[in-house]
Amino acid sequence: MDRDAAMAIVREHTKNENLVKHMLCVEAAMRAYARKYDEDEEKWGIVGLLHDFDYEGHPNEEQVPDEGHPSWGVALLREKGYPEDVCEAILGHAPYTGTPRETLMAKTLYAVDELTGLIVATALVRPNKALEEVDVESVKKKWTDKSFAKGVHREQIEEGAEDLGEPLDELIRTTIDAMRGISDRLGL
Repeated sequence: MDRDAAMAIVREHTKNENLVKHMLCVEAAMRAYARKYDEDEEKWGIVGLLHDFDYEGHPNEEQVPDEGHPSWGVALLREKGYPEDVCEAILGHAPYTGTPRETLMAKTLYAVDELTGLIVATALVRPNKALEEVDVESVKKKWTDKSFAKGVHREQIEEGAEDLGEPLDELIRTTIDAMRGISDRLGL
């Protein structure tokens, strides 16, 4: 498992640059949490990078547990020899698969996935459209506006924070800080 190979998979299956940027955001957050928890940063980063690589080609709007995203992608990753804990974490980020999130890595992916989208949306309405202008308070202010970034499942973020035993404010802060580290690659 290495990042270059994971990025090649992403590029092969994802043409939408905003979706690629989302995966980069989740990768950055996963790496930050791996450092925080003294876990394997490379593995955690790859999980974040690969978690949605099959979404564009196999969106699974019907949320069939064993078809489409993320099951299609996980089948491909298994064929390529990716470790089972990586595959289980990716399956677990989609609640409809019924895959339990038993590892810290899986719980973290679930917690940060939707949150990165809310943070990006918050940055995009700031005057300079920059992550530097985003803080915990601005995200929480937008959090309460249910018409803002209405595709973001806030209950998943709350559930993820609870599963990690992490206060919501800390989850938001750590994720913002991680995303700021790649703001140049995001154009934010």
